[in-house]
Amino acid sequence: MPSLKVNKLIIILMGLCWMASFSYADGNLKTARLAGSWYPGQPSELAQMINGFLAAAEAPAASRQIGVLISPHAGYVFSAPVAAYGFKAAMNQKVSTVIILAPSHHFSFTGASVWAEGAFETPLGRVTIDQELAARILAYDSRFTFRKDVFEGVSGRPENSVETQIPFIQQVFPSARIVPVILGYPPDGGSIRVLVEALVAAVGDREDVLVNVSVDQSHFHTDAEARQIDERGLRAVSAMDVEALWQGHEKGLMEVDGFHVVTAAILYAKQRGFNKARVLKYATSADVTGDQSRVVGYASAVVYKEEPSEVGALNIAQKARLITVARDTVEKFVRTGKVLEVQEADPRLQVPEGAFVTLHKGRALRGCIGNIWGQGPLVQTVRDMTVAAASEDPRFPAVTAAELSGIRIEVSVLSTPQLVRSVDEIELGKHGVIVSRGQHNRGVFLPQVATETGWSKERFLSELCSQKAGLPADCWKQSGIRLETFTADVFGEE
Repeated sequence: MPSLKVNKLIIILMGLCWMASFSYADGNLKTARLAGSWYPGQPSELAQMINGFLAAAEAPAASRQIGVLISPHAGYVFSAPVAAYGFKAAMNQKVSTVIILAPSHHFSFTGASVWAEGAFETPLGRVTIDQELAARILAYDSRFTFRKDVFEGVSGRPENSVETQIPFIQQVFPSARIVPVILGYPPDGGSIRVLVEALVAAVGDREDVLVNVSVDQSHFHTDAEARQIDERGLRAVSAMDVEALWQGHEKGLMEVDGFHVVTAAILYAKQRGFNKARVLKYATSADVTGDQSRVVGYASAVVYKEEPSEVGALNIAQKARLITVARDTVEKFVRTGKVLEVQEADPRLQVPEGAFVTLHKGRALRGCIGNIWGQGPLVQTVRDMTVAAASEDPRFPAVTAAELSGIRIEVSVLSTPQLVRSVDEIELGKHGVIVSRGQHNRGVFLPQVATETGWSKERFLSELCSQKAGLPADCWKQSGIRLETFTADVFGEE
């Protein structure tokens, strides 16, 4: 772990960088608006403050790769002691680029604003933009643009969501570049989905990119009320449960300031194989001021990769439980139109995992729907995919009550998809394959498709491209195509 002591020579050099003249065009250089108010304006004082908070944070550097870091964005006296936990956990990680995902506090717009060129300036110097990565995000969809006013804020109220993260990035990852992205408000599910796809496509197989989510928690409740509200929101974050996060905000039970940004980050993390979240620190402004009458909540959390071996394979009883849930679900939904309420005590079945549910009638396929990455606990994913397989597969009419006795259920629990660089890595019968190009074309075959059809690898991939992704049959040979593999634990009623 690098020393947290302040090197006087480094501080002097930082001061020189702060005063030096650079040739960035005015539109490409974002000057500090919060220095001297939200955080110290002097380089030495700012560096000492950040290092002090890092030293005090009781969060050892993580041994697993962190893909998403959630940090608060208030004045440093209040939020920096909490933010330090996440940055300290990631400080030994190789990070070349930090994508800062943040909400807009002053403008309502659709899509996202991306600062794609130049640099951001703080008292610690200037941090440059990763122009190549930013350009890929911008080019992905017309809803992504550059609006300088979104980053600047309004008169007397500068935007703080991005700038508050940068001094920490400069201090912990001094050679990193940044890509600042402010997501529009009110929340737009379509824009969020496209942003997730854009981030995944732009990052590709890079392992040196960290997503820094800038959000606070609830605002202006009593300390006791804030802790109850924030506990609900952070529980959803810990479970990486996007559905619970959205429903909680729709019902007024949660108040994550920028929950739509957190949603985008969680969905991105799942697609990139970061499958475990942990809240490292929570506090309120009352912990600093002592005033419990009207507080703001702050949290630091990380999303990281937990290897499949750490999760553990399903045992016979757990597989039987999932089959029972699927059977009870299809019976109740087809007969009554109501979705089964599931209460699950087994922690293994509460792990977020992708799953497909396949319905057979005799030897014929009767429906098959799945979620590759999972949006919540495995047991709920199996329940939800059972409903979908029975009623939403566009190839078949909805299952009727008269058919239920002849329906047989098969469940496939999926591993986290992994990017492949060559089709030689694909093993038929072992690997399921996902093919995708851009935001609109994606298809998936489960591993058992190759076994059931007897196709060669070339036929398997060609049918995947044409049948499932709506692409030319030879798309898997072309550039710009993304191939991912996964394995499946397949079990059923027979």
